[in-house]
Amino acid sequence: MTTTYPKNRNKSRQTTNTPPSEPVKDIYARVTDKIITDLEQGNLTWRKPWNSEHFAGQVMRPLRWNDIPYTGINTLMLWGTAAEQGYSSPYWMTFKQAIELKANVRKGEKGTQIVYADKMIREEENDSGELQTRQIPFLKPYTVFNANQIEGLSDAFYTKPEPPSVTAQSRNAELEAFFAQTKADIYTGVQASYSITTDRVQMPPFQAFGDPADYYAVLAHEITHWTRHPTRLDRDLGRKHYGDAGYAKEELVAELGACFLAADLGLEPMPEAKHAAYIQSWLQALQDDKRLIFTAASHAQKAVEYIHALQPPKL
Repeated sequence: MTTTYPKNRNKSRQTTNTPPSEPVKDIYARVTDKIITDLEQGNLTWRKPWNSEHFAGQVMRPLRWNDIPYTGINTLMLWGTAAEQGYSSPYWMTFKQAIELKANVRKGEKGTQIVYADKMIREEENDSGELQTRQIPFLKPYTVFNANQIEGLSDAFYTKPEPPSVTAQSRNAELEAFFAQTKADIYTGVQASYSITTDRVQMPPFQAFGDPADYYAVLAHEITHWTRHPTRLDRDLGRKHYGDAGYAKEELVAELGACFLAADLGLEPMPEAKHAAYIQSWLQALQDDKRLIFTAASHAQKAVEYIHALQPPKL
């Protein structure tokens, strides 16, 4: 398939990778339509693994064959497939990688398509005849299989990792230290919220939560909001007032960021009481912009990476 570029009277030449065979807009539409369908049924695709019995309390990111976690939109896509198909292993790999590990994908198994983000560099002559380069981002789809679809892998790929325990009815010292390390101004109030004006995070009393893990999961949501401040990631999604399109987009970023961060910390995300309203606003925003779920997942990933970067290096 030939990819058509906008007409340009200037000379240009491609110097790196060619774009994927599937048009980018089709990838955006396919993934977004799947998530819209789930939301219309009242499902939060990215939360599904924690509500599935086959995970038995396991909270973690999907992993590549070499234990490197997937990030961004691929995390959501693989979480959703794992929940739908009942896969208990967190590991995913390509057909070729399975063969390299002396294993094989079972006959008849259907893979899951995810995406690889890359950039193509083009050289163009400007009006002065000078060569200029510009980067054109694109998405390239590829297919992976869960370890539960593959035979012959070592036992490590099928063993469920033990989830961290946060069940004691007291504050968790490790998690307290993690959030304290951000240096965010967190104070006790009547609700969970973040004010960009005062740059403060408000949390209900610790004792108001039925389980300590619930407190930290909600805090993860608010700390994701906290990263949007101009002195941090300066994330402006057009939010002007409560309930507008920009508000819906920022809440989607915070929702995804909280899920990513919760998985990293071994927590189960705590649903917001206003999720029914959120879902409706997300549906409208996603229908209006097929790229939104990709953008939101990217912003959420950057927020989580920013928070992790504030932690002291591990010895």
